[in-house]
Amino acid sequence: TRTFAKRIWLSGKSIAYRRQVAEELVGDLLAVFQERLSNRFFPVLQPAIGVGSTFEGWSPCGHDAVYCLLVPLKPPHGHAFHLELGTVGQMLAKNCIRVEQECTCTRDQRVENMPCFLHHPEEVLWSNQDSSLLGTLCTDSYLDAQKIAHWFQNLVISAWGKMTQSRHYSMKVLPSSRSCKLQLTNVSGRSLLVEIVFGVQQGDSDIFLSSQATETIFTPSTTWPETYAVAEVKFFRHIARQAPHDTIYLNCLQLCAGILVNTGFSSYTWKTVVMHLLNTIPLSSWSRWNFMMRLQDIMWYLRDCLEEKRLDHFFLGNENMPEDIILPAAFQAAEPINLFQCLVQDPAAHAKALSEFEEL
Repeated sequence: TRTFAKRIWLSGKSIAYRRQVAEELVGDLLAVFQERLSNRFFPVLQPAIGVGSTFEGWSPCGHDAVYCLLVPLKPPHGHAFHLELGTVGQMLAKNCIRVEQECTCTRDQRVENMPCFLHHPEEVLWSNQDSSLLGTLCTDSYLDAQKIAHWFQNLVISAWGKMTQSRHYSMKVLPSSRSCKLQLTNVSGRSLLVEIVFGVQQGDSDIFLSSQATETIFTPSTTWPETYAVAEVKFFRHIARQAPHDTIYLNCLQLCAGILVNTGFSSYTWKTVVMHLLNTIPLSSWSRWNFMMRLQDIMWYLRDCLEEKRLDHFFLGNENMPEDIILPAAFQAAEPINLFQCLVQDPAAHAKALSEFEEL
């Protein structure tokens, strides 16, 4: 146990440093882009939000972790984003973002030399607009995640030579159809992987439509899956503010997700289990003296879920939610998604999962 604790502690320090490097890099890139894209008709890039395990304080991958940041997109002048959402609670809801031009004849008189897209002559529009959002980053009036990713990748390549980080790292844009993946390598040969994904916020909530696709399912370029990553990182920050200094819930999570990485249970399964337990077991009971007991609780909870073939999604239909996490109103009334629905539909998969659990 002491060896695992030391390894996790060292990993946590490395994650914190590399997380800071990733945040500074993306923040500097966005500052350059905002200046370049001012008074242009492209999506307005908002400050990035760190998401995923590395920004929650743990990681199953150690030095090979990917540092993921979500960049929210706002519509440019004269445009509006209309979210067309699937049914709440559907795992594969086909969410799309329709882009419309709006009349700005009277609304934005304070903005000089900005034409109204609906009421100015076409030749005036083309003299003021070197490229159209609808024409370059949309497909059939819907925001296209693949076009957004390609556009952003080109921005990074064009700006890299002027970045301070270019003196300390070589940069390579890795292949990715719906995000921007960067590999930074320092003079000693150590690499840092940064992934930038794009999202459109649902109202004022912590739920976004994301360019990041589900790994195992084909996602059309105009479909933007719902992501709970921002709400998840806010939940872990809420717990961190409440928890005593020697709390070991992140150690438990990293141990389960890291050592058991080659099993059939994903790191998201372990994270969901731990989030449910953090809502029911007092934080005072997550001290290092209770380490083995909490690991046992995690295993028992997972065993019960496997036997019942049901693991509820953490945010849908969960009434025990911290107040600082903002969810759409429909979420509270929705039936929770069963993350183990595949086990209900496939008896062979259920039998395999039970067998793998017994090995654990």
